[in-house]
Amino acid sequence: MRFKAYLRAMALGVATSAVMTLTVPAFADDLIMWERSGGNAGMVDRLIEMWNEKNPDRRIQLTYIPHAEMVAKLAQAIASGDVPDLMGLDLIYGPQFEAAGQLVDITDYFKDDPTLKTASPGHMMVATYDDRLYGVPLYADVSALFYNKDLFEKAGLDPDKPPTSLAEVRAYADKITALGGDVKGYFLPGSCAGCNIFTVGPLMWASGATIEPNADGEPLVGDGVKQVLQWARDMIKAGNVHDDARAENGETFHLRFGSGKVGMMGTGNFNITLARDQNPDMNFGIALLPGVEPGSAASFIGGDLVTIPKGSKRVDDAVDFMKFLLSDEVQVEGYAKLLNLTTRSDMTDNQYFEAEPLVQDVAKALSVGRTPYTLTFFEQINSPQGPWLQMLQRAYYTDDDLDEIIAGAQDQMKAIAAQE
Repeated sequence: MRFKAYLRAMALGVATSAVMTLTVPAFADDLIMWERSGGNAGMVDRLIEMWNEKNPDRRIQLTYIPHAEMVAKLAQAIASGDVPDLMGLDLIYGPQFEAAGQLVDITDYFKDDPTLKTASPGHMMVATYDDRLYGVPLYADVSALFYNKDLFEKAGLDPDKPPTSLAEVRAYADKITALGGDVKGYFLPGSCAGCNIFTVGPLMWASGATIEPNADGEPLVGDGVKQVLQWARDMIKAGNVHDDARAENGETFHLRFGSGKVGMMGTGNFNITLARDQNPDMNFGIALLPGVEPGSAASFIGGDLVTIPKGSKRVDDAVDFMKFLLSDEVQVEGYAKLLNLTTRSDMTDNQYFEAEPLVQDVAKALSVGRTPYTLTFFEQINSPQGPWLQMLQRAYYTDDDLDEIIAGAQDQMKAIAAQE
C-alpha cells in the first residue's frame, strides 16, 4: 500500500487515546504543535518554554501523542484538514510524508542560512526530497550500550570494561542475572518495532548485515541477521530479560534502564539525564553497541524533525521557530545544558559537554551510526503489524526455524518495497 493510501486508511480507523498537553493557558494567537511521546519530552518541553519566554505574543501549545499512535493521528488530521501548525516527526518518516506531499516546502525560507551547514547530516538527508527541504532537526538520538556499573561490580565484572562482542554481552548478562531478585542482565523490548530497529538493528549492522532493501532490492541480507536473532532468542530463554519486556510497546522503554534492575541495554543519549533523574545514586557507563566479532560496533542515528504540515496557517511563525532551534543560544542553553546532543556539529564545544564525560562517550556512536532512507520505512520496519516486528517476535518467543522466519520477512519486505 502506498503511503498516501495508508494515511487515508489510518484516518478511517484511527485510535482515540488520551494525549498530554503542556499546561499553559491557551490563547487565540498560540501555535499548535504535536510531538510524539518518549524519552526526549523534558528537553522538548524546555525548548518550547524558551520560545514562549521570548515570544509571548505567539506562544506554542505543545501536545504529546502516544508514540505508537502518531502516524494514525497525523493521518486523521491530514484527512480532516485540521492540522497542527508545527509537527515533531520521527525523522525516519520524513521521506514518506515528503513524497506524499503532506509537508510544507521550506527551501526558500532557509536559502543561504549558515546554520544548515553544520546541521545533523542524517536529519538533513531525510528532510530532503527531490532537492527540496521540508524540515530541520528537532533533536538527535544515537543508540548505544548503557551498562550499570554497580551491577557489574556486584557480579564480579570490571565496571570499566564493557562488553565488545555479543558473546561477551551474553556472558556478562548471565553473571548479572545470577544476582537474583528482580535484576536481569539485559533488556529487549518485545512489542516495539521502533525500539528494536534503534537498538537491535545496530547489532545486525555491526555483524555485517543489512536490514532495509539494499541496492539490489534484497532486505535482511547477511549472516548477521540470523546470528543476532539466535543470540536474542538465547538471551530470553536464559532468563536474562524481564518477562514484562514482551509487552513493552515503547511507552516505558525510556524508563527501563533508570530502574536500576537492568544490567545492560541498548538505548539512546536521552537516557543520560533520565537515568540520573530516576536513580541519582546509580553509577553507569556507556559503550558502543557491539556485533558478533569483537570490536565491531554500530549505531542508529535517529531523533525527530520539526516540520510544517500542509495546511498550516502559521508557516512564517513556524519557520521562525525552526530557526530559533538552530540558533547558537538554543543549541547550548536548550540542548547541551540538558546533556542532549546538539543538532549542529559546530556547537559541541561547550561548557556543559566538557563537564559531562558520558555525553562525550555517547557521541562516539555518531562515527559508526547510520540513518536508513526509504519511502516505505513505516510499512517495512516501524509498523506494529509489519514484517520487522513480526520476525523479531517469532525469533524471541517461539521455537520456529530461524531461516524460515527470515525468509518470510524478506518476502514481505520485498513486496512492500516494490510499491515505492
